[in-house]
Amino acid sequence: MQPGTHFAFGTHPEHGFVASSTASLPAHLTHWFLEREQFEPVPDEPGLFRLREPERDGARRTRQAVLDLRSHGYTVQADMGLDPQQAAAAARPTRPHGLQERRSLARAAAGRTTERATAPATSPPSARPIPPKPSHAPAVHLTAVGTGRSR
Repeated sequence: MQPGTHFAFGTHPEHGFVASSTASLPAHLTHWFLEREQFEPVPDEPGLFRLREPERDGARRTRQAVLDLRSHGYTVQADMGLDPQQAAAAARPTRPHGLQERRSLARAAAGRTTERATAPATSPPSARPIPPKPSHAPAVHLTAVGTGRSR
């Protein structure tokens, strides 16, 4: 480990995802921090901790432990696949042959622009014209029906 390192994370062929600390931290602090990050002491291996339930998204949980300890100000060394900084850099491959530029041009061409904006086709309901009144009155003749009860 590099000088000044507080924790180290890696993989072990028998124990899966493991963590340990240097002598710069007291053993009780190492135990306290790593237990909260879901690591447990390995029997017969003093100073070595293994991740509980590594089959349950173990790599992501180990990367989160590395991130958490760094956010508390500790110096953490981790294998390449378990280091969040290195994993983020490896996850973004570069695109050769100007593919990124062509994609950004295609996105820009497909997007909306304000230059070609059209006015709405409908007008607000309050601005609709009122139809003109008819020139003649309709002839409707209502007759009272004499059958039935009066009110």
